[in-house]
Amino acid sequence: MPSSPRPTVTAPLSPHLQIYRWTWTMAMSVFHRITGTALYGGTALVAIWLVALAAGPAAYGWVAWFFGSILGRLVLFAYTWVLLHHMLGGLRHFVWDVGQGFDRDKRMALARGTLIASVILTVLIWALALLIR
Repeated sequence: MPSSPRPTVTAPLSPHLQIYRWTWTMAMSVFHRITGTALYGGTALVAIWLVALAAGPAAYGWVAWFFGSILGRLVLFAYTWVLLHHMLGGLRHFVWDVGQGFDRDKRMALARGTLIASVILTVLIWALALLIR
């Protein structure tokens, strides 16, 4: 009985991720996905705050104490950055959706600008909030 031919094993068409050089646009793409996922946790924090507010003074007092603590403020600061970074990443994608910003210099400027602007806006919002308080 003749033997059947062995199936041919082909190499993947694209190189492994270790071949690629890390770029700003790659990093911001990863951060955009991470911040999108982190927004679920932040939304849960908002829901906890609202449920505690509706549950009465005892529950709200505990939540207000936590968010007023150093750890709570760090969590809120991080959530503010996550929210702003994801929003600015969405605006970067919107610019691409309308067909702009595809050349190398503009892509890099948009990627760097997303990170820099999110940090600056986060610090600015918190500075204003602390001044008003």
